[in-house]
Amino acid sequence: MPAKDIFHDCVKHALIKDGWTITHDPLRIRLARGKNLFVDLGAERLLAAEKGTEKIAVEIKSFTRPSDMKDLEEAVG
Repeated sequence: MPAKDIFHDCVKHALIKDGWTITHDPLRIRLARGKNLFVDLGAERLLAAEKGTEKIAVEIKSFTRPSDMKDLEEAVG
């Protein structure tokens, strides 16, 4: 299971305050052959939320290294 990003709880509470209901923390997607994908936040967690009929999956990333470009490269892949 991925580790939480440092901003995970802040984002989660902001979504709740905006009226979203957190449905999965993290959201696990089961793939073929018994593989799991955790949509998220690099070695972080994913939040899935819903508001009315809208549904979202949120990937949280923090850029904490001296090089923002290196962080961006690793986040995007």
